[in-house]
Amino acid sequence: MNENLRIVSVSLMAPPYTTLHYRLPEWLPEDMWCAGLRVAVPLGARGTLRAGVIAACGCAPDTVPQGIELKAVLWPLEFVPLLGEEYLEMVRQLAVRQMVPPGQILGMLLPAGLRSAGVRLRVRAGGRPRTLRLRDIAKMADSERHVLASHWSAGRVEVLEPETDEAENDICHVTADPPWPVRPAARRQTEVLEYLWENGPVSRRRMLHDLGTGAQTPLLTLAERGLVHVGPLDAEQAEVCGCGIDSACHTEAFENQLFELTDAQQAALRACTDAVESDSAETRLLFGITGSGKTAVYLELARACLEKGLSVMLLAPEVALACKLYRDVQLRFPGLPAVLYHGYQSAHEREQQFLNLAAQAREGRPVLIAGTRSALFLPVASLGAVVLDEEHDASFKQDERLSYQAKEVAWFRVAQSKGALVLGSATPDVKTFHAVREGHMPGIVLSERVGGGTLPAVELVNIKDNAVKETILAPQTLTRIKETVTRGEQAVILLNRRGYAPLMYCLDCGSVARCPECEIGLTYHKGRERLVCHYCGHSVPFPSPCAKCRGVHYLPMGEGTEKLEETLSTMLPHGKKVLRLDRDSTRRPGRMEQILAAFAREESSILVGTQMLSKGHHFPSVTLAVVADGDIGLNMPDYRATERTFQLLVQAAGRAGRGERPGSVIIQTRDPAHYCWDYIRNCDYEGFFEKELEARRKRRYPPFVKLALIRLSYPMDWPQGQDRVNALASAVRASGRELGVSVLGPAPAPLPVLRGRRRFQCLLKASDWKTIRMLFHAARQGVPASSRLRLSLDLDPVNML
Repeated sequence: MNENLRIVSVSLMAPPYTTLHYRLPEWLPEDMWCAGLRVAVPLGARGTLRAGVIAACGCAPDTVPQGIELKAVLWPLEFVPLLGEEYLEMVRQLAVRQMVPPGQILGMLLPAGLRSAGVRLRVRAGGRPRTLRLRDIAKMADSERHVLASHWSAGRVEVLEPETDEAENDICHVTADPPWPVRPAARRQTEVLEYLWENGPVSRRRMLHDLGTGAQTPLLTLAERGLVHVGPLDAEQAEVCGCGIDSACHTEAFENQLFELTDAQQAALRACTDAVESDSAETRLLFGITGSGKTAVYLELARACLEKGLSVMLLAPEVALACKLYRDVQLRFPGLPAVLYHGYQSAHEREQQFLNLAAQAREGRPVLIAGTRSALFLPVASLGAVVLDEEHDASFKQDERLSYQAKEVAWFRVAQSKGALVLGSATPDVKTFHAVREGHMPGIVLSERVGGGTLPAVELVNIKDNAVKETILAPQTLTRIKETVTRGEQAVILLNRRGYAPLMYCLDCGSVARCPECEIGLTYHKGRERLVCHYCGHSVPFPSPCAKCRGVHYLPMGEGTEKLEETLSTMLPHGKKVLRLDRDSTRRPGRMEQILAAFAREESSILVGTQMLSKGHHFPSVTLAVVADGDIGLNMPDYRATERTFQLLVQAAGRAGRGERPGSVIIQTRDPAHYCWDYIRNCDYEGFFEKELEARRKRRYPPFVKLALIRLSYPMDWPQGQDRVNALASAVRASGRELGVSVLGPAPAPLPVLRGRRRFQCLLKASDWKTIRMLFHAARQGVPASSRLRLSLDLDPVNML
């Protein structure tokens, strides 16, 4: 046998994540080993077992250092490879971009159960079946392994999932909104409720790990009282857990408007299908105003792909919108092979989805996937198209763990199969629209609303000198709201600030209640009777003694959605109700579905919410949209602050006038002279684009340069932290001069302290990504692995905080 064929490289999916060489064992046939196969391998002197993926077979002997005796792969974890060559190539490219080993990428992309070496083998041979663990195989003699291998080859061995205990399968979540009927002295019960409220449905194992085993008794007590659910989720709960859009929210509009495409929609569909049928990968921007029927084009494109034997992905920036797309597919095409995938599903469910899709991919069966950005990493065969709805949304960029831009990953995936990437938005990303203007991609325009409706009229209301202190809403705004609900119509009110009051001011010493870990003002949540940090989750009961003077006299400052809901409920005519849609009101499984369904059934006249209600929802009876504080995002320390404000408010305005009755929009502002408002009033995206592009050209921001952030942080109690940052800063600036990279900073981050760490960042500007990566590599070489200084690179950052 050719000895070259006996050497494989394996990427470990757990620390140290490295790629190592192993020899193939003699007890299993040579032809079963190939790239993409998951295997168990021994690591280190003790032979600790790790799960890995074969990256390459037939490695040359000279790639192994002389004098090194290779260990043998212990056993495969599957009969056929989980991952195909295209998937492995995506992993390799992500590893290069992130400058980490491929195993670390695999460890972040694959569901937890698929990167574990804890599988068991069920052997059905020789009478009574027996179960073997991998460590049992490691202790066998070679002769025993040969016998086991013969059973494996004959199909008499079954691979079982890693063992899970009852605590892993039990899902815990609250079943009632705060305030909860819990005695003040029952602190552990309150701790459990607050934990579940902040984290959403979690396994009992994870909760006990985070809170300690002492949380078991209060958890069971709360379960007996009906305040907490403990146990497996039923099918209905699992589907709506954390998301849920009831079909009542859009079924009528869907049936009345989307079955017959307009001429403009037909033209848009032809342009997209032409891109799919092209001999090379293509990108299209579907630029359609709110209500123009972009979803109908997506669905017809999906059907066209499936009829050609091609898979398609319909991706949305939020779970709620992904669920809506999935239900649109179910309504439009009953029986279509469709899958819903998002991060709120259980780990077991995501694992099964991955395995099922991998099997379909091996058989070449096409599938439609509706989901969020993480669905991009599912294995599929012959990907014909990827659609990113609301492509401008910042949620398509992930900053934590694996940093990636969904648009770039989507382009790579369609390029592998010469498919099409469709970017849809009423307010495209400036960089995307610039690419269209420069001829890098064609643009498709939908300039009219389906059904002949018109865009709502937009009115500005100056609240700079608003004398009314009870609410942020100006008197004329309140009058319009009352008139709207009196006519039997509905209104949506956007206030992108949750909680009751953003700040709590101590009347005794004049200080603001702040988070001890983040030095950020705590937000008052009246329903929970807590002061909460929206960044790290730290919370304390309210009232609590002031950290500076120990006083307990506070004045709530500002207004959040919780307070606005309370205020409006007291001002509306009798019988008119108010609902609230924000992260706090939708934490319970299915609660978002209940709120949106109730509003769609017109059980409430007003829906108050954060940006969750600004896009994707269709309520024909809504004739008034109010933006309570249009200035919130304008002064953020971000070069895209104005662009994001424009996008958010145009999307919010698009909720009004989607039925037969005309709509109107009120935007409250303290700066009515800002240039942004004129473009919003006229829904003039192209005019705004020209204005914004000129500003970026002058200041050298994307799309005219490549932009990156080096983020640095160290513990607040580390005395040497600032000196280490200063030393690293000098090295980074020196490297920047050599490589032609403009280095700004490091300067304290806009959020200078977060989760107990002081934060700094360097802004990098260059003509290409390669030089930025080279600079970061040089910077990282100067930071020892044992250092308390953390260093990370964010290419094309979306979150500048």
